[in-house]
Amino acid sequence: MRGFSGKQAFLLGLLLHTVIMPNSAAPEGGFCSVSPSYSSPSSDALYWKVTNPTLSPSNLKDLPGFTRSKYKRDHALISPESQVFSPLSNWVNALGAYLVSPAMGSHFTMYLAKMQEGSRSALPAKDIERFVFVVQGSCLLSVALGITHQLDVDFYAYIPPNSDHLLKCDVATLVILERRYARLEGYVLPELIIGSTDEQPLLETPGEVFELRKLLPTSPSYDFNIHIMDFQPGEYLNIKEVHYNQHGLLLLEGQGIYRLGDNWYPVQAGDAIWMAPFVPQWYAALGKNRSRYLLYKDVNRDPLISLS
Repeated sequence: MRGFSGKQAFLLGLLLHTVIMPNSAAPEGGFCSVSPSYSSPSSDALYWKVTNPTLSPSNLKDLPGFTRSKYKRDHALISPESQVFSPLSNWVNALGAYLVSPAMGSHFTMYLAKMQEGSRSALPAKDIERFVFVVQGSCLLSVALGITHQLDVDFYAYIPPNSDHLLKCDVATLVILERRYARLEGYVLPELIIGSTDEQPLLETPGEVFELRKLLPTSPSYDFNIHIMDFQPGEYLNIKEVHYNQHGLLLLEGQGIYRLGDNWYPVQAGDAIWMAPFVPQWYAALGKNRSRYLLYKDVNRDPLISLS
């Protein structure tokens, strides 16, 4: 495996055999892989597995109550079989599944919005900023002065607090992050950002092997950023991170293993993770294909400032 020593590869293999797949041979596609419940002509589309996830490892298909989801004091894993969709308040023809919310202890929300025919968004509450990322379908984003932007898969929009806007979609799935903006004295308010992942340059990651793109400016006007991180099979984080920042993560492609605290979780496309401040965290990419995840991170603010 690229990035692993022989001993590390052996230990990970032993862990996967003993902990993740007891008394069962590994599926052909890797420890998270099973055949989808149905075939689809769009199965090669970008981020297809986020909206058409594998619901349960094949060796556990006869355990109807099984879920990989976990909720603990300092982290949570929400896997697709646990996501519960319900109408989004004041939205039209849109269903939402909250993956991260302040009920966990976070200072932000992250949710999936399934937009249906004729769907329309609602405005967030006062002083709430919004980030939208398209994982399936397309949407029209209308902003001030009647300007409209088309957002296709892998496109995103950052919408500053108290900005009039409207999302109109027929069939689409969006990842939406919202938080109360932490104003910083002496700096102008952030601006509307429209972009796509491929437009963003790869950034240097000293001491690490993963590829990194940042979707928002790094200037102090912005109190969070969104990272897109790519790992080839066998690559892993060198730093075992422990820090004051919170994270919200959605795995867009691939599969691997995530350490959160003293727990080791098999993860795959469609899984969402919340990481509280100072929880030990580490990721290794496994399987046959690239891993890509979207990562929320609060930045540019003194931790003594309340983020509630």
